[in-house]
Amino acid sequence: MAVRFAPSPTGDLHLGHAYSALLNWQVAQTTHVPFLLRHEDIDASRVRAQFYTRIEEDLAWLGLEWPKPARRQSGHLDVYRARLDTLATLGVAYPCAKTRKDVAEAADSAPQLGSEGAAPLLERPSQSDIADTLHNGAAYAWRFDPRVASDLLGAQRPVFEEYGRGTMTADPFRLGSVILGRKDAPASYHVCVVHDDAEQAITEVIRGEDLANSTHLHVVLQALLGLPTPTYRHHRLITDAQGKRLAKRDDAASLRSLKDAGATPASIAAMLGLDPV
Repeated sequence: MAVRFAPSPTGDLHLGHAYSALLNWQVAQTTHVPFLLRHEDIDASRVRAQFYTRIEEDLAWLGLEWPKPARRQSGHLDVYRARLDTLATLGVAYPCAKTRKDVAEAADSAPQLGSEGAAPLLERPSQSDIADTLHNGAAYAWRFDPRVASDLLGAQRPVFEEYGRGTMTADPFRLGSVILGRKDAPASYHVCVVHDDAEQAITEVIRGEDLANSTHLHVVLQALLGLPTPTYRHHRLITDAQGKRLAKRDDAASLRSLKDAGATPASIAAMLGLDPV
């Protein structure tokens, strides 16, 4: 039993990260379960070595503690590839050589199945096209096929508990033909996160509401891979003065810059409407 905070070491933490980390910490303290830190670092092109240390320094400054060393996804690539291989064997993952432009054009006319708001589906290539893709050296991605997943799951769709909303039924079509891996990468975030949550015995996943739709796919993958399903809580997103979600790519003010300007851990918690650690 545990909760986790799982940032990517691609930049410094900002207030949005602090809110998620502190909320996970407070739930851990209230329910008497471990608080774990996981570095989600499978995207080697964006990861920078210094941010592992800087993230851990910022969390320690806030007053948080976790078992060390923190898990790094980059140290477990083989097991993620094995999970993707299982999905490929099931027929749920298939190689797709479409470019981003191809996907955008195909999405305009692709069917939309499942619940309202579900993403459109791409047409699955023929077996001969898949064989050509695998043997001609072209770049490709492993895409999720919700139709195959739906057939495998049958009428008994997996369910999950959503904090504040009760029991939810997972919709395999919610994210459409989403990428599960690439030719040159072991697996996508979606595959890695369901493995890690099971491996680390995470019993409650607490993360931003921007990932609420992803939960449907994650619960489906858990059912297909025989993994346990945690309960889920999707918290509000921290926004700037214009109401835009804070993001590293937009140079959101870092915790370090706020600290240098005189902020304290207690003032950060108060700013976020949380109790101090």
